[in-house]
Amino acid sequence: MLVSAKEMLNKARDGKYAVGQFNINNLEWTKAILQTAEELKSPVILGVSEGAGKYMTGYKTVVGMVKGMLEELKITVPVALHLDHGSYEGAKACIEAGFSSVMFDGSHYPIDENVAKTTELVKICNDKGLSIEAEVGSIGGEEDGVVGMGECADPKECKMIADLGVTMLAAGIGNIHGKYPDNWAGLSFETLEAVKNEVGDMPLVLHGGTGIPADMIKKAISLGVAKINVNTECQLAFQEATRKYIEAGKDKEGKGFDPRKLLAPGAEAIKATVKEKMELFGSVGKA
Repeated sequence: MLVSAKEMLNKARDGKYAVGQFNINNLEWTKAILQTAEELKSPVILGVSEGAGKYMTGYKTVVGMVKGMLEELKITVPVALHLDHGSYEGAKACIEAGFSSVMFDGSHYPIDENVAKTTELVKICNDKGLSIEAEVGSIGGEEDGVVGMGECADPKECKMIADLGVTMLAAGIGNIHGKYPDNWAGLSFETLEAVKNEVGDMPLVLHGGTGIPADMIKKAISLGVAKINVNTECQLAFQEATRKYIEAGKDKEGKGFDPRKLLAPGAEAIKATVKEKMELFGSVGKA
């Protein structure tokens, strides 16, 4: 059964660890992440971007696949299915389709409109027992074709959005999506502390978890980050393992062309990446 991310994130915040959100793109991704979470007895959040949702033919397909897997794989750990960087319409569509958590990214709206739309979605999510994530200050990097440097959120705006009753808050602290450039200045812990002082107990979310040094991740968790998003790193691990398999000519040996064999090394690489992240975030054994 899918659960809201609220309880797992409150526990993570209190226990000074973080729950990983791992974005899914297809069946292999979903299966690898769920099996690793179960093996490590870690709570997990499956993230779905609007682009990935469209790629998988729609949100109902995603919900059906994930629910089926929870049953067939006998998953006992808490799993939340979460819309990543949702638009207002996307959030409504995912709530309708049976997601247990949504993110409404109103960071590109004027603050008043962000507040109005977030308020409405908070009410719907509360009525249905779902968790909702909001964003203040845009997260840099490339996301659906938009490239930006990591900006820092305004702590006062963070408080304004947190006070609307969202479950968790993503605040830009110099983090970006995708690979970090060589001249990246690092995370702004000053901003993180200022945001924490304004929003109090609210679990904070760190987007762009790929490539942030381990010591920075640990410090961010100690300052109130309870959810960390990972996407690019799993994609790179999958790509590298698949490339090795093909370059070694294994797809030409026997039945090596069978997609189940062809995609297996990539799936194993995703598992290894997820395991490494769960260990770093401290969520192992916390289910």
